[in-house]
Amino acid sequence: MRGLDERRNLFVDIAGSLCAIATPFDEHGVLDLAAFGRLIDRQLDGGTQGIVVAGSTGEAHMLDESDYERLLVFAVERIAHRVPVIAGTGEAATAKTVALTHRAKALGVGAALVVTPYYVRPTQDGLRRHFTEVATRGGLPVLMYNVPSRTGCDMQPETVADLRDSAGIIGIKEAVGTPERIAAIVQLQRPGFVYLSGDDGSAVDAMLAGAGGVVSVVNNLVPEVFRALCDAARGGDRTTATQHAQRIAPLLDALNCAPNPIAVKAGLAEMGLCGATLRLPLLELAQGPARTRLRETLSALAGAVTP
Repeated sequence: MRGLDERRNLFVDIAGSLCAIATPFDEHGVLDLAAFGRLIDRQLDGGTQGIVVAGSTGEAHMLDESDYERLLVFAVERIAHRVPVIAGTGEAATAKTVALTHRAKALGVGAALVVTPYYVRPTQDGLRRHFTEVATRGGLPVLMYNVPSRTGCDMQPETVADLRDSAGIIGIKEAVGTPERIAAIVQLQRPGFVYLSGDDGSAVDAMLAGAGGVVSVVNNLVPEVFRALCDAARGGDRTTATQHAQRIAPLLDALNCAPNPIAVKAGLAEMGLCGATLRLPLLELAQGPARTRLRETLSALAGAVTP
């Protein structure tokens, strides 16, 4: 198990502007690693400070075992230790989560992003046991992930407080972006335990309050601007951070036209970076007003991507 000094190093490394990267497929639904390489390169060129592979934006639950392994191996090799590679390993069952975390470790990733068990709706005591088991037995440093809008389960700040000093747990991605939740979680942050926003819309508020960074969806489309936004907000520069947030606000609104990652994949396709294909039950964003708005918003930003 990692010691406190190693946890502090991870705290320093896993911070700032992180991307929940999309997983590209070709028109037949086959994993497109060439496109994935383009997406990774663009993130690194844009200053992104960490990449989450096979998260919900990466359609983790649509990947079979072979796809998952190929994706992680490719990302680890392509990124080559330039920024942390974090694998989504959360499953509804604790034993499955432990097994997938072990597999991700064997494939070379640096940490695991573990979502609260979805659909089964565990109690707070069940969540404590779940994350303790994964951190103890999974073999990777664990970033907990709370996103009740998707899972039907909301891990309360009191539970996070109970878990923050557990060996192997290095932080939380918190997607509840209310002022009350931000204030409750930010005070739990300490060396060795990072608070990352999981909500693009409230990320500036969270970082100005002291959060260590954000795992972002919109970052897929505007990594340079998002890095500048994070640098300003983490540095306490409210004016500059707000200016960057206002620049991307129309894009955030455009992405809200469909469940993630439908719209972000359509945006990547409009930019020529990968196809818009998703795996069922997700469907590609159809041509129509929402797609037109997304295209026009990206076009308006295209001449102003330099922060």
